[in-house]
Amino acid sequence: MAPLLRYAMALAMASQLVLSQRIEVECTPSKKCPDSKPCCSQYGQCGVGAYCLGGCDPKSSTTVDACVPAPVCQSKTFKWDNLDSVAPNTKYLGDASKADWVASGQPLTTGGNLLLTMAPETVGTLLASNHYMWYGKTTARLKTSRGKGVVTAFILLSDVKDEVDFEWIGSNLQDVETNYYFQGITDYSNGDTFKTEDTFNNFHLYEIDWTPEAVKWSIDGKVVRTLERKSTFNATTDQYNYPQSPSRVQLSLWPGGLPSNGEGTIEWAGGLVNWEHPDITNHGYYYATFDEVTIECYDPPANADIKGDTSYIFKDASGTEDTVQMTNKKTVLKSFLGTGVNMTADYPSKSSSSSSSKSPAESSDVAVIPGLTGGGPGTNGQRESEGKNNKDGDGGDGGDDGDGSPTNDWDRPATTGFTQGNVDGPGDSNGASSQNEQMLRGSLFAGLVALTVLVTL
Repeated sequence: MAPLLRYAMALAMASQLVLSQRIEVECTPSKKCPDSKPCCSQYGQCGVGAYCLGGCDPKSSTTVDACVPAPVCQSKTFKWDNLDSVAPNTKYLGDASKADWVASGQPLTTGGNLLLTMAPETVGTLLASNHYMWYGKTTARLKTSRGKGVVTAFILLSDVKDEVDFEWIGSNLQDVETNYYFQGITDYSNGDTFKTEDTFNNFHLYEIDWTPEAVKWSIDGKVVRTLERKSTFNATTDQYNYPQSPSRVQLSLWPGGLPSNGEGTIEWAGGLVNWEHPDITNHGYYYATFDEVTIECYDPPANADIKGDTSYIFKDASGTEDTVQMTNKKTVLKSFLGTGVNMTADYPSKSSSSSSSKSPAESSDVAVIPGLTGGGPGTNGQRESEGKNNKDGDGGDGGDDGDGSPTNDWDRPATTGFTQGNVDGPGDSNGASSQNEQMLRGSLFAGLVALTVLVTL
């Protein structure tokens, strides 16, 4: 899927928006965010708080330091007996020591596996690692979803939109697509497809091995594709169009086949989503199943600018490897009013504000969490006035209420428009919220901003 398109798809995932509303992209590298809302989200909208965390685009923000420093890589293996390592995007403030993943949508667990779900009138589920990886190896043992228009993805995505992908189209369970992008630049020659066997019923092991010199894609222990950095040299720009900036691991399930999506995207996704598919009638949702996921960090490149071991920052807006610096700068905001240049900004105390009983998204006039209202993807972090989505506490353990339905530890969408809904399903359940589009064709859930973003949430 196209990078702009991906970049809107991820957008959709993290958003709860009004159906078919068009939202103007607010920020681009040539049109930066204003000082009042300095952070440009992955979806091309300006705000503070979560806008300044994972996905904050330093090239389009007011300044590169408006984006909060990104937590450095940690090698870990993830199993899914529960969702203790996952935080909802409505609560995560940048403390990767408390949550390894941030989620939007409805993740569940069952039988020691992670389920990414997509119920009717939702746009699926996205998990993104909170620790960034600046070269390393990541593996995922998974079974994809199935059905026309249903897309499963396992990718690396950086804040400047470097990307390395595995993607699966639900109508074709014998093929896996691989792709890569440099800073979101569309190049349709970058993709390649490989044969495998029944990706829905069979677990397969997928691996991305990323070094400064090459990217290798492997399936079930066999390298199927190698991209060498030297092959990506662009003589016109005198640079390597090679993924080279700290990236998050992202796992996602999303609907490429929505009527509101572009024809090219729908065709690429295998057609329109069938919301009466057996998986919907039997379980209430489409689902992709993830077993073990691993992240193995490699050493930074030999010429890396190392001033610490806590976080990554960009020294300037070019976003290339030589502008990345490892620092000891903090990564945690005090509240959703914070930014990279004012990380201690907070809401008024109870004694000084009558709105203190409201959630951050309800009590602030500035956008703080991309896409939490019907206003559009990333245009306004406030919740709908009904307050249906309000939730307090620290996220808990994401357990169930005894009936298979997720607890309220996860964000609930507004009741208007096309939103991520609650899911009732079999087995243990743990839950999270939303997404959007207008695609070219490129990759993952990263996808969709081309001048205007057609919201489908």
